[in-house]
Amino acid sequence: MSLFLCPICGAPLERAEGRYRCPKGHSYDIAREGYVHLLPANRKHAKEPGDDKAMVAARSRFLEGGWYGHLCRTLCDLAALHAGEEPVLLDAGCGEGAYTAAIAGRLAQEGKPLRAAGVDLSKAALKRAARRAKDVEFAVASVYHLPVGDGAASLLLDCFAPLAQEEYRRVLRPGGVFLYVVPAPEHLMEMKQVLYDAPYENPDQAVEYEGFRYLDVVPVSRRLSLEGQTVEDLFAMTPYAWKTPREGVERLRALERLEVTAAFRIHVFRRK
Repeated sequence: MSLFLCPICGAPLERAEGRYRCPKGHSYDIAREGYVHLLPANRKHAKEPGDDKAMVAARSRFLEGGWYGHLCRTLCDLAALHAGEEPVLLDAGCGEGAYTAAIAGRLAQEGKPLRAAGVDLSKAALKRAARRAKDVEFAVASVYHLPVGDGAASLLLDCFAPLAQEEYRRVLRPGGVFLYVVPAPEHLMEMKQVLYDAPYENPDQAVEYEGFRYLDVVPVSRRLSLEGQTVEDLFAMTPYAWKTPREGVERLRALERLEVTAAFRIHVFRRK
């Protein structure tokens, strides 16, 4: 049985040859790459929601280059620490599935039988995710309307995705662990100093969300020395690509090298 539920009637989905089906007859084709589309038309607020092909390609090149490897390794360590014996992972806003696949691989190495699913709005991203981690279920869906059951997950990951705390509280079982990755105050500050006249730090705050209690806030930081296409890819995978004045973009592209800080905070919560 799938971790996913039918987005129309809420019944459990069963994966058959080339499709998912629910007992009421609703059917969802599985794309050639291996993901399924579970976003109803009335929740689709754009023709092609989520990150576009160019942004997905840039982020894939950057992550596959290992530049955020320090974040990936720390997430794997935390997942292994909190997974329990039979973990069920849900990656909310999974993108290309880089962190989903890495965590799944780490838990497999430790002999823990993992069930895992990832959701994202971007079909372009999920095409890569499904090819990357064939044992993980992936679906086009919104983090605000997750197509999974109450208490279905024991381990929930949100890495730079919107925070849908009510949904996360619903789908994470009591005692389950939520890993929430946000940029640290100094994250990419050197790049922002090139792009903008008055850059500012990201907020640094610890918020007690209803239904969760803090276990830890884990800082992760690394200094990167980037050149050429890698600088372009980093810029293209950030929200700055949408809102930077042309002058700032030109200053960035004129650089031969960029020394930049990649710093994160991983907020670790337990579901009450």
